[in-house]
Amino acid sequence: MASARDLFSPCPLCLCGESILENPPVSFCVVIPARYAATRLPGKPLLDIAGKPMIQHVYERAVESGAETVIVATDDARVQAAAEGFGARVCMTSSQHRSGTDRLAEVVDRLDLDDEQVVVNLQGDEPLMPPAVIQQVADNLATHPSAGMATVCSRITTAAELFDPHAVKVVMDAEGMAVYFSRAAIPWDRDAFASTTEELPARSEHYRHIGLYAYRAGFLRQYVDWPSCHLEEMESLEQLRVLWHGQRIHVAEAMEAPPAGVDTERDLEAVRARLAANT
Repeated sequence: MASARDLFSPCPLCLCGESILENPPVSFCVVIPARYAATRLPGKPLLDIAGKPMIQHVYERAVESGAETVIVATDDARVQAAAEGFGARVCMTSSQHRSGTDRLAEVVDRLDLDDEQVVVNLQGDEPLMPPAVIQQVADNLATHPSAGMATVCSRITTAAELFDPHAVKVVMDAEGMAVYFSRAAIPWDRDAFASTTEELPARSEHYRHIGLYAYRAGFLRQYVDWPSCHLEEMESLEQLRVLWHGQRIHVAEAMEAPPAGVDTERDLEAVRARLAANT
């Protein structure tokens, strides 16, 4: 299998006809926001998975992506100690941030990153995120200068996933730019769903958003100055703030669909079982 550096994002959802395969991989850094005080799984970054804390698995995936720099951003001394123990660079941040994006913006300012620096937000509960997808989202941002940020999605294959409010859906335009994100089943197939919602229609074009983002550092500085909007608050989706303020988000289908992250005890056991099976 090719390494992350050998792979370049095709832009499978764009219809612009522009070839981006000849461009070299972009230089990018990865920031991993890691909160100790998770509501459903307290101490989540330090939970053991195959003999390592979860945050170490996430860090290793980031390093494997070819990132120039990988930084763990946390407000907890226990996470700091664990991360520094396996050799990670750590940036201590405020405990008052409402979101991981706000935490990233603090890192950008504290490190005085150039406005054009590409920064990837890799959630601290994604120990199985494919390294190639981390690079893909960075490359996609670099090749779409009209977008303030970039993200990825995967095709929805079951009705249960489509109608699950925990699975965020995304609709894109002809250029692969996000039209809307929602916890609802979008787009709504009026004719097909009039007869049944137990299965997907044959012509289904539904995509699940994957919470992996790339931004330019200057865009992050803008984002945190924008007030939240009612759509963001209703859906509890911070990326809607970007669309509300008239900015563009590029969305590409992930070259490799990542397994689910760790939000619950059940998710944790599933990841443990998967890694155990691969050893």
